[in-house]
Amino acid sequence: MSVTSLDKDLDNLAFTLTADFPSPIERVWRLWSDPRQLERWWGPPAYPATVEAYDLTPGGGVTYFMTGPDGDTRRGWWRVTSVVAPASLEFTDGFADADGVPSAGKPTTATRVTLTERDGGTRMEMRSVFDTREQMDQLAEMGMEEGLREAVGQMDALLAG
Repeated sequence: MSVTSLDKDLDNLAFTLTADFPSPIERVWRLWSDPRQLERWWGPPAYPATVEAYDLTPGGGVTYFMTGPDGDTRRGWWRVTSVVAPASLEFTDGFADADGVPSAGKPTTATRVTLTERDGGTRMEMRSVFDTREQMDQLAEMGMEEGLREAVGQMDALLAG
């Protein structure tokens, strides 16, 4: 697995996942910029994603749902704030109700993805920042850390294929 670390920064209310891939930046970027590739890794293996709407431009958004092993679905959304292809992407990620409407009262994260060349491949840093310590703790209790590791771990096979 290419995930090299997942650091929890309680002072700055952030998780930072770092992964190193033997692939060029442009190839790793396609895992984010192509909705069909995104849905092959976004979400842990037991909860594969289906992207419903996709607009990866500032002001645009992504809506998706994940389907669990028992057929249950969990909906989510992104609001894209910055895109500098193929080097970085920033978005707010949140939960949605059964109709795809952003859920009030549920935590959101401000996420920044940075891709840089490293040792002939690509280093990906994915930093998720929370509004409050309570939100950070709530998402950690929901399994966000392990879910991120598992989701990003799926990128290896996609890049190899």
